[in-house]
Amino acid sequence: MLKTRIIAVLLLIVAVAIGWFTYYKGAFKLGLDLNGGTHLVYKADVSKIAASEVKVSMEALRDVIEKRVNIFGVGEPIIQVEQGGVLGSKEAQEKLIVELPGVTDINEAVKSIGQTPVLEFFTLSKKDSETVSAKTDLTDEQKNIEIAKLFKPTGITGRMLTKAVLEFNNTTAEPSVQLNFNSEGKALFAKVTKENVGNIVGIFLDGRPISLPVVREEIKDGKASISGAFNLDEAKLLVRNLNYGALPVPIELISTQTVGASLGQSALQGGVRAGIISLLVIGLFLIIWYRLPGFIAVVSLSVYTIIMLALFKVIPVTLTAAGIAGFILSIGMAVDANVLIFERMKEELRKGKGISEAMHEGFARAWLSIRDSNTSSIITGLILYYFGSTSVITGFALVFLIGVLVSMFTAITASRIFLYAVAPKKTTKLSTFLISNGFTRTIINPTNVTK
Repeated sequence: MLKTRIIAVLLLIVAVAIGWFTYYKGAFKLGLDLNGGTHLVYKADVSKIAASEVKVSMEALRDVIEKRVNIFGVGEPIIQVEQGGVLGSKEAQEKLIVELPGVTDINEAVKSIGQTPVLEFFTLSKKDSETVSAKTDLTDEQKNIEIAKLFKPTGITGRMLTKAVLEFNNTTAEPSVQLNFNSEGKALFAKVTKENVGNIVGIFLDGRPISLPVVREEIKDGKASISGAFNLDEAKLLVRNLNYGALPVPIELISTQTVGASLGQSALQGGVRAGIISLLVIGLFLIIWYRLPGFIAVVSLSVYTIIMLALFKVIPVTLTAAGIAGFILSIGMAVDANVLIFERMKEELRKGKGISEAMHEGFARAWLSIRDSNTSSIITGLILYYFGSTSVITGFALVFLIGVLVSMFTAITASRIFLYAVAPKKTTKLSTFLISNGFTRTIINPTNVTK
């Protein structure tokens, strides 16, 4: 008994320490709907990409944009792909949806995303180039147009790039940019250079040729160099943009929407108010209906809330309106576990068992139901999180999953420790009243009652 009480006191101290940490850790990360921010919709041009490669290219585009946005200090951007062709639409479009919580300078965000370069490699036969250049009936501009039409795509794009490095020529001190490819790009670049020795392999940035080197030999190390097309500042900017991520497909901004801070604050206040009211009402019900076990359930529920809020900051979890809804729903799950335990205790008391034995059997019997119900909830949450196509669904699922797992701990561990610590040793009229529920006391075998 003494050992149990010491553990209970230590658990309360730990809970208070966690609560203090949570309070002084800083603000919670809030999503777009609570903190305000920007909602952007981009249309991706996949007209030059094979149908079988569209999905891969869009996923690569999403990864690049996410990498790019994170560099600008957006804590939890929400970037998702909306695939075209739904319901047989004739005007199918591949779209990229970008949500930037807390971003105040929308113009800078749009500019930064839009400036990410599209890097491509093309080949041009030296013979074809010389044939066009030798024509006397064409102007220089017309010759350039004719040559541009002869460039053939190689399939090498910016998505195969791993790193861009600024270098300087040892003789002229002119800046150059070295490109390093991944394994896929390295193999393809070796193949292209091997098949085009003596020909031009053009490097294009946003559809514009920035370097047209002639291949002297096969390049096996997966490295290419861009030089002579820019000054030092331009070279630095190119390196930065390429390292942030080159877009595998061109994108066009088609829609912007700004969520004001006032709207987000209103939603946040409403969610917090709903959470507080739900906790108070549930706590009042538990104490009135279950008395001493109900009071213990309220204490465990407080521990549950503290742990949840601490996890939101430590992980961290970006809270949205849907996430708050998931949190409030998980409170109900935590209460449900305690209700199952108390009802099983009551059944054991009616069988004539003592309080201590009834508590032990109540927890043991309730565990199977708690385990099965929470397992089914976890499976449902995992499915929602994995297959959720929007931030609303995934945000709800994540918070709900965390809540279910924490509720299992508080119901089975915290509630048990606290109840064992304060439970009366003997079955008296007072103890009978304290552990009864409803408006009538639990019927206990009279032989177990001490007057």
